[in-house]
Amino acid sequence: MTKHRYTQQAQRRRNKKQVKRASWLIVACAIILIAGLIAPDHCTSNDRSINRLQSSVGDLETVITNKSLDSNILHYTGMTISFNPTLHIPNWVAYELTADEARGEEPRTNKFLVDNNVPGCASPDDYRNTGYDRGHMAPAADMKWSTEAMKESFYMTNIVPQANALNRGTWSKIEDKCRQRALNDSAIIIISGPVLTDQIDIHIGSNRVAVPQRFFKVILSPYSTPPTAIGFIVPNEAVKGGMQACAVSVDSVEAVTGHDFFSALPDDIEDVIESQINFNRWSRTR
Repeated sequence: MTKHRYTQQAQRRRNKKQVKRASWLIVACAIILIAGLIAPDHCTSNDRSINRLQSSVGDLETVITNKSLDSNILHYTGMTISFNPTLHIPNWVAYELTADEARGEEPRTNKFLVDNNVPGCASPDDYRNTGYDRGHMAPAADMKWSTEAMKESFYMTNIVPQANALNRGTWSKIEDKCRQRALNDSAIIIISGPVLTDQIDIHIGSNRVAVPQRFFKVILSPYSTPPTAIGFIVPNEAVKGGMQACAVSVDSVEAVTGHDFFSALPDDIEDVIESQINFNRWSRTR
């Protein structure tokens, strides 16, 4: 059964986003309505445009989680997590990264913490002497805009066992490229996690934390022209061929994980951007 937990700062942040998106909708609809008054013959087309705008104003960070997985939804200051108390790792971690946030200067804490409010939360000691890094799903470098967000990024609810060669190699390079994309595209939506449809053969620590064989990441640029998205599926080891070798469509990630991403988008837009992949375009940044 899915449960929800909000922090006060997370609720304020969500409310602020909803107001911002609602304001954008009002302005956009006003423009469409004014255009309709000038050109009344296009009222039917304008009505369709308004409906499409209304349908797209939702929480793009919302993920429909694979129903076979245990899920406890946690709302932190800078991220939303579907935490799996059975496996002691997140199913996925989702957040928006804006250009302003990517320029944050909050220092990294490096202090891993148990979230005592979350049943099944692993301990930092579970990873000690195991050969696995404490791998962030929402990287600390994306949370430099807030002291609280930085602290919460080190909660073990945001951490998954990662091979050092992945954590400090291709995974880190994808994270760096995401920050560059946020600066280019004004804001992006990032969702990351382990692939939990694979068989789990390895567990670590006294809590028997699950070690996944693969990880995924999907990135949506809703404000680029046109809107674009890309996915990555990476093995939990050194990656031959780097980022490009792991780039896939969002549809492919959904097929592998059983999750549904970006369902708040209008269906026709969602269908197009989730089926396509253009790594060269995505990787080009100013």
